[in-house]
Amino acid sequence: MKKKPVILVTDDEKSIRNTLRDILEFEGYNILEAESGLEALDTLSDSPVDLMFLDIKMKGMDGIEVLEKSKETNPELPIIMISGHGTIKIAVEATKIGAFDFIEKPPDLNRLLISVRNALSRNELVEENRRIRTELNEVSEMVGESRALNKVKSTIEKVAPSTSRVLITGENGTGKELVAKWIHEKSKRASKKFVAVNCAAIPSELLESELFGHERGAFTGASEQRIGKFEQADEGTLFLDEIGDMSLDAQAKVLRALQESEITRVGGAERIKIDVRVLCATNKDLIKEIDQNNFRKDLYHRINVIPIDMPPLRERPEDIPLLAEFFLKALANREIIYSGKSFTDSALEELKKMHWSGNIRELQNAVERMALLSDNSIIDSDDVSILANLRSGSDHDFNELIDKPLTFHEYKEQSERLYLLKKLEKNDWNISATADEIDIQRSHIYNKMKKYDIER
Repeated sequence: MKKKPVILVTDDEKSIRNTLRDILEFEGYNILEAESGLEALDTLSDSPVDLMFLDIKMKGMDGIEVLEKSKETNPELPIIMISGHGTIKIAVEATKIGAFDFIEKPPDLNRLLISVRNALSRNELVEENRRIRTELNEVSEMVGESRALNKVKSTIEKVAPSTSRVLITGENGTGKELVAKWIHEKSKRASKKFVAVNCAAIPSELLESELFGHERGAFTGASEQRIGKFEQADEGTLFLDEIGDMSLDAQAKVLRALQESEITRVGGAERIKIDVRVLCATNKDLIKEIDQNNFRKDLYHRINVIPIDMPPLRERPEDIPLLAEFFLKALANREIIYSGKSFTDSALEELKKMHWSGNIRELQNAVERMALLSDNSIIDSDDVSILANLRSGSDHDFNELIDKPLTFHEYKEQSERLYLLKKLEKNDWNISATADEIDIQRSHIYNKMKKYDIER
């Protein structure tokens, strides 16, 4: 059954509120009332509202001020202004601020109902567009009801409508990019691009070109002009993932771009204005990096306007069953497995007891592995035990891997993970030294560590 739309009627005259209530309830809408601007703003912060009627002339805070404040926190809420002293000047001002319509008192019944239906139809269209964008951008849900995750969700709701920069911290695999995507999706820039850059995966000598672009002939191999990520994200959101791995030289250029809201392409002279909201993420302690002269203090203060710390799974074990069932359902929706598979309660309890050093990403991979390897429609505690044995490969030598029930692809991945882990431990987790020893680029090591959920 479709939920009835909720309409908030804000007017300091009780007779007007009663009239509008009678009309709208007869049409099947749920009605809330507020007799002042402050009461209306409190109601909007506490209750889901689909449409608001707002009187312009009220005691205390007038309708225009309420309109401005409500648009700051809920820009997509349709608001119909009502006034017994209507002028074209007031109507134009209200429309510029974001009012959906303007109706004079006493309201004409047909005019009022048409405006209500149009406003609610637009609301449905906005929600449908948001849903489609979410599906196209593959923005997943933030699954979980733990206190730690609810705190993150609450912060996202508060900061998303603003233009403030956000620094998202947390261990590998906790969902930092998902937080960035949700901030973008709930912002006024949601209709524009979300552009993500993994600063650790791009060699430092190429990062400047990646971020700011380059002109033709700027360096050897620059055969044509390239538009950088800052320009691609103009009027949208730029997500700088693993910013703690950015070189000091690149940090200086990013700082200047944030300070001046303009960039210059590599090999160019033109100063290009940009309007970009920058969100950053890192799994490093940037204060320690500053003390070790690896990160600029002035850049840190520029990007750390709003801090959000993503909790690791060990701090939200009650979310593990919800996440496991969500990932299993997602596999069925993508037709990777048939839809009949499910977890037993004992299996979910066993998953809660396990240590997930790779956090959500490792749990997601584990669910996929169990779903594919399990012969039955029910994934039970025995399947979880087999998973635990497979994961223990990082603590065994290569000969013991051969005796495990692995496919060739699984054996290859387990071997590669073990090889890289041992080399990192040998070099005391020095990425550069490890890269030199095994003759691959630092960026490739970061990619492998992310793929195999390897962390110190």
